[in-house]
Amino acid sequence: MTKLSVNLNKIATLRNTRAIGIPSVTGAAKTVLDAGAHGITIHPRLDQRHIRPDDVGELAELLRNYPAAEFNIEGNPFHNYMQYAERFRPTQCTLVPDSPEASTSDHGWDLSRDSGRLRPIVDQLKSLGCRVSLFVDPLPESMDLAARLAVDRIELYTAPYAEDFAAGNSRAADAYTAAAVRAADLGLGVNAGHDLNLRNLRPFLQAVPNVLEVSIGHALIADALEFGLSATVARYLVMCA
Repeated sequence: MTKLSVNLNKIATLRNTRAIGIPSVTGAAKTVLDAGAHGITIHPRLDQRHIRPDDVGELAELLRNYPAAEFNIEGNPFHNYMQYAERFRPTQCTLVPDSPEASTSDHGWDLSRDSGRLRPIVDQLKSLGCRVSLFVDPLPESMDLAARLAVDRIELYTAPYAEDFAAGNSRAADAYTAAAVRAADLGLGVNAGHDLNLRNLRPFLQAVPNVLEVSIGHALIADALEFGLSATVARYLVMCA
């Protein structure tokens, strides 16, 4: 089955609106892992709008109790990211090209432009024992360039798919299918994430082969307001099966 990694950024966003420590990010992590999620994802940012440095350490400590769970830290490697990889050695480092002022990740790497400066970063992360994944748009040429960088995986940016699916486009996943096939041909693992939800996740996974992991946060946390966090994780796991 496709693994589910739960993004906890929105839990931290809510926590940060007050200075009383609730909801607990580590408490939410424990809940989703106990409910069967395969891992957790966080995206510490320079402005600490959600995940804070202390959260990273506390989550790393929590995960010692879940040896099979994966720890995925996303971020721009040129924006104070590498300290987390060097200190905590997460299972996976997902590199994204977002700017500090961006509200959320909204595009993949331009590898025809950025490969040169990414190469030493990829080499360093792999030397730390981390799996390296690059956030990319569903373009076959990006798969070729990612393979030349010797990364382990790519993460397909799925917001355009989600928009097309919601609009009723029956071919919303076509570009993703082609990109995933090309990635597999090149020996790259395939992850996916952004705006996946209970309505569009299963159709995506049925159309796109070889997806090893999805990272889902916003929709999952929103659904948890209705169904509860544990029950929501269970619903997403059914979609991933």
